[in-house]
Amino acid sequence: MTHAAHRLTKLASASALALTLAAPIGLSPIFATPAQAFLFGGGGRIVYDPRNHAENILSAARALEQINNQITQLQNEAQMLMNQARNLASLPYSSLQALQQNVDRTRQLLSQAQNIAFDVAQIDQVFQQDYANIPMAAPEAQLLADARSRWENTVGGLQDALRVQAGVVGNLDGQRAELSALVGESQSAVGALQATQAGNQLLALQSQQIADLIAVVAANGRASALVEAERSAAAEQGRVQRERFLTPGAGYQPGNAQMFNN
Repeated sequence: MTHAAHRLTKLASASALALTLAAPIGLSPIFATPAQAFLFGGGGRIVYDPRNHAENILSAARALEQINNQITQLQNEAQMLMNQARNLASLPYSSLQALQQNVDRTRQLLSQAQNIAFDVAQIDQVFQQDYANIPMAAPEAQLLADARSRWENTVGGLQDALRVQAGVVGNLDGQRAELSALVGESQSAVGALQATQAGNQLLALQSQQIADLIAVVAANGRASALVEAERSAAAEQGRVQRERFLTPGAGYQPGNAQMFNN
């Protein structure tokens, strides 16, 4: 911009010079015979040639026109540079920290899942131990303990789902504030870069909301799966206990009885 301003100053000086040269056009008389020269003065004999004077005026006018065109070009270039500077201006607002905090809160709630976490290996181990294998020979105390463990898993899953839902609802106020701020920044953007950055942050906010929704769906699905698993295991345990109850025993076996101490 400094170089452009220097060129404008030089061209303005040249324009002023051209105007000075062109000034006599309004004062000079129009001669019917431009080829005729006139002599003025005494001994000095100043010669005035109308044709030469007219050519000088035309040359000065052409130079002035070129200078004006160059000034216009420089003004356009300066405006273009100013537009480019606005387009390259960075957005002075960032919602990244607030979005990361919301995501971290939701992830922390998911990581606090009780008894059965969101881990494939742990889920397989617990289901193989407490849900899929109910031996016929297990004592009643063991059957009751396994049933209570499954009930605790179900209750814990339902509680985890409610906690995740509460955390996501708690994020709504912060998301609403960030949405309002980003829309305001987008509407007041002075260049393409600021508008693009505001749009990107709005997409990030939308992604964070989708992540919260996925967390709620996952927690609810986990709770529902634990309820169904407990129901299936209870049905299997009931079948085992009923079968054990209906299985005939060894029956009466005769033996020696002593009624009196002799």
